Amino acid sequence: MEIIHISAECYPVAKVGGLADVVGALPKYQNKLGHIAKVVVPAYDTKFIRESEFEVTYDAWGNYGNHHFQYRILKEKTNKLGFDLYVIHIQGLTDRPNVYGYHDDTERFFAFQVATLDWIVQWEHRPDVIHCHDHHTGLVPFMVSNCIKYRPISSVPTVLTIHNAQYQGQFGWDKLYYLPAFDLWKGGLLGWDDAINPLASAIKCAWKVTTVSPTYLEEMMGNARGLESLLRQERWKSVGILNGIDNEVWNPETDTMLSKNYSIKTVDAGKLANKTALCNVFQLDPSKPLFTFIGRLVDEKGADILPDIFYTALEQHGDNINILVLGSGDHWVEGRLNQLKDIFGGRYNVYIGYNEQVSHEMYAGADFLIMPSRVEPCGLNQLYALRYGTVPIVRRVGGLRDTVIDIGDGGFGICHDQTSIWDVTYSINRAVEFYNDKKAFKAVRKTMMKIDHSWDRAALNYIELYQNLK
Repeated sequence: MEIIHISAECYPVAKVGGLADVVGALPKYQNKLGHIAKVVVPAYDTKFIRESEFEVTYDAWGNYGNHHFQYRILKEKTNKLGFDLYVIHIQGLTDRPNVYGYHDDTERFFAFQVATLDWIVQWEHRPDVIHCHDHHTGLVPFMVSNCIKYRPISSVPTVLTIHNAQYQGQFGWDKLYYLPAFDLWKGGLLGWDDAINPLASAIKCAWKVTTVSPTYLEEMMGNARGLESLLRQERWKSVGILNGIDNEVWNPETDTMLSKNYSIKTVDAGKLANKTALCNVFQLDPSKPLFTFIGRLVDEKGADILPDIFYTALEQHGDNINILVLGSGDHWVEGRLNQLKDIFGGRYNVYIGYNEQVSHEMYAGADFLIMPSRVEPCGLNQLYALRYGTVPIVRRVGGLRDTVIDIGDGGFGICHDQTSIWDVTYSINRAVEFYNDKKAFKAVRKTMMKIDHSWDRAALNYIELYQNLK
């Protein structure tokens, strides 16, 4: 099969969150199964784009309404990601350093989707599946099915994967003219709650809808920022497929970003070496249990209560624990997390921003990873933690519920039910007690590292889904 993945993110081309990790790994594993998976993303002004070799495969003009733009389809020459990567360069729209956050994001991603379909429709052959990811590509299923100029590919099945239903890309009906010509009586397929809603449109028009974990699929029926009734209506064509991780990138035995590589057999010495190096950089004590948070500092991740959680835990445990944070997001949260350094120096530190190498070092050096998420469609951080022998402390929600079993139930993590200061600090107390039971703690580390969360299983599930499309 030939599968075309269309996405706003793809690691290592451009990454904001877990979407990039998925699109950077799933196609590679689909290719390993003997299929042809390709990825199309915007050509941002990122380090990867600047330092890679591309060749022009297509050059044309497109438009959204009366706005005309020139675009180029560029193919990465060396296949270094394990799949064919195509980037779409639209001067003034895609060629910016950030993926999101511009006033004209609607126009940027609209032009990207139009350029992608304009390119595909002139191919001499037809792909077997067009797989869209999140709202940034949510208008593709509608346009493929309904826009006149895309009739030659109208029979190509479209699949939507919802990585996070909280973000939907809504914009006003005054921009309806952006769309290529279609029968106006089908305009209802675009709308939801008095606006054009790309995610809602994709849910209506895609042949199949997937979410990134089985639990999140069920949770969306009651919490999807206004799309609950639509998702219940389209439940018949929806399926939850748990994300995997790229075991070639996330492998403590070969990870070049670590101070010392290690395996299940050498995990104790390996993690201690990485913990010591990490603590030396951030002025912490490697003899104490190290708790970490890695991620976006937003309410969805429970980040708004992190300062109070950390203050309470550090007050309760004195010099007996360390806490290290890596992330960025709400400025108010960033400020409060920075203030804690003045109070708990030598026991606490924070890195505001994102650094891929530091994240790998933290997974390898930490004893515990805290994830008090309010919403977590799948979560990849807990899977990276397990791979590196770091115990996840998670709220039972979404993919966290699907992947982490509490030590009290014979599992390998520490779980709680609410995103609250009390629940998380109580879990930290449990973690300290568990850490001090050296025999049990070491045994769980080895158990965690044996769990297979690679993309092999998930890639096969997606192939089976494609093959059953009718």
